[in-house]
Amino acid sequence: RFCLKNICSIQPILRFSKTERRTQVTKILDGKVFAKNLREELTQTVSALQKEYGEVPGLAVVLVGNNPASEVYVRNKGIQTKECGMRSFEHKLPSTIQQEDLLKVIYQLNEDPEVDGILVQLPLPDQIDAQKVLDTIDPAKDVDGFHIINAGRLTTGGEALVPCTPLGCLLLLKDHFGDLTGKDVVVIGRSNIVGKPMAALLIRESCTVTIAHSKSQDLKAICKRADILIAAVGRPEIITGDFIKKGAVVLDVGINRIPAPEKGEGKTKLVGDVAFEEAKLQAEAITPVPGGIGPMTIAVLLRNTIEAACRRRNWVYNL
Repeated sequence: RFCLKNICSIQPILRFSKTERRTQVTKILDGKVFAKNLREELTQTVSALQKEYGEVPGLAVVLVGNNPASEVYVRNKGIQTKECGMRSFEHKLPSTIQQEDLLKVIYQLNEDPEVDGILVQLPLPDQIDAQKVLDTIDPAKDVDGFHIINAGRLTTGGEALVPCTPLGCLLLLKDHFGDLTGKDVVVIGRSNIVGKPMAALLIRESCTVTIAHSKSQDLKAICKRADILIAAVGRPEIITGDFIKKGAVVLDVGINRIPAPEKGEGKTKLVGDVAFEEAKLQAEAITPVPGGIGPMTIAVLLRNTIEAACRRRNWVYNL
């Protein structure tokens, strides 16, 4: 079986000694630096696979419509896929496409031997049942980790492709702490994309995990006990400094656009679910928005594509 130990155990980034930590200001967990290092590891892996097997993994991305943000995201995925030495297949479809025709594209990609990973860019137009589309993707090629089979395998401790954002969070945490055993973790948010798979991953690491949400009673008290606080609720700056235990590590998954009158009339800015300036006075380490978890997503997607290729093709390779 292909071994990803070097990918999962990347050399520490900006790691401080115990002595330095006592005097060091809050550490900013830089997702850009981490993602860059991860992509460099992946590039080496792809090169080694090509030498060993004469082939490289392939990632297919399906974009329906012309949403500007989605177009930029898909373009960046294609660029980074090629930079890592993999094949990139882009399928741009009109916003008027009917579900039956979109599913035909998915069926074709499922059968294409050159495609190891399939990603359908969300959101989809109203006439498309997004869950039906995601469930049509071959679970072995489901590099987003959204298929119900992969979700079930993750929850039950099986071998699964894992959603990119929670996996990126886990890699950052393991880089910072090393061993996560026994950590008290609060995940705010219960979505199938972040909250639930994040909790499942942390349980695998022998953490004590609480999932909190909008209906949790006394959310502040729940958060205050956490060694690790992961905010993925989608509400701008809902987590203020008084929610955070002194010395906790805070991962902010939220990306919210809010008015920024200080920049001029009609201007906006991106903020997370955490009030950053307040939180960093309490936290030992924290991810910024932007520049924290966001940059990790594409790098982890590429990692998942390599993992899917090695499983599908029975490639055996030890780094």
